Amino acid sequence: MVRAGRLVEGDLVVLLSPSGASEPGRVAGTVAALEGWGLRVRLGEHAGGRHLFFAGTDDQRLADLNAALRDPEVRGVFCLRGGYGMQRIVDRVDFAAVRDDPKVVIGFSDITALHVALWREAGLVTVHGPTAGQFERGPGSLTVRAARRAVTTSEPVTVVADDGELTHGVRVEGVAEGKLLGGNLAMLATTVGTRHALDTDGAILLLEDVDEEPYRVDRMLVHLRRAGWLDGVRGIALGQFTNCVGGNPSYPPVADVLRDQLTALGVPVLGGLPIGHGDEQVAVGLGVSARLDTEAGTLVAGPAVT
Repeated sequence: MVRAGRLVEGDLVVLLSPSGASEPGRVAGTVAALEGWGLRVRLGEHAGGRHLFFAGTDDQRLADLNAALRDPEVRGVFCLRGGYGMQRIVDRVDFAAVRDDPKVVIGFSDITALHVALWREAGLVTVHGPTAGQFERGPGSLTVRAARRAVTTSEPVTVVADDGELTHGVRVEGVAEGKLLGGNLAMLATTVGTRHALDTDGAILLLEDVDEEPYRVDRMLVHLRRAGWLDGVRGIALGQFTNCVGGNPSYPPVADVLRDQLTALGVPVLGGLPIGHGDEQVAVGLGVSARLDTEAGTLVAGPAVT
């Protein structure tokens, strides 16, 4: 496990769009938020670009990412949005540069492909946290406060299950300890069979998703189970499954699908964690030591930075 140094006032961070294109207004909001933390901010050359589904061609987005990873002045890489596209370039990321000079990397959703690659190739702890759209919620929001804490302090993060979350009722009692790995379910499923597929043996697996019908969530979980991903997990941390509703009124709620697939694993399962695509989210480190306690309703994750 390798952790980057925490961000301090005066540090330079780069805003990148390695996947989908970002709206200019959201970029400006993120810049303002980070400058309010005392950080210096630089935009990647193609951070505001657009090509097909993406913020620039594969080569352009990759060049921005690798330039940031190679620059010794840069201490943090903030991804402006998810969307789609990270997997198209992830095999050409300069992992040697990451091993030589670890930096804070934060994002979620499609950025899960980058998180798992950095973990597999460099053992780098990264931050599952907000992209540009979420910084618009303002400095007082839970999302922005939690992101700031995750990247600027070397303190554990406690995430408390919220009974207002859709997945709150999905629970198997118990306590589990292990490395916290995972992220977006759809992106995790698409890494199966690649060199960046996670080794989840002994891990607490974090899962969240958005805009997936319940049958698709079921299909992806079956895929992970058949691939052996769920055989050795010590616990399941369920984040937000936002707008995961069926087009067919006869489809079950997504919480029922999650309960059906996960409660038979024989390990603690804690739903209701405000992590993912919901109204607010708590940033947590991926690759850190974590403790899941269903009676307390908490996920305690070790610090993502030193």
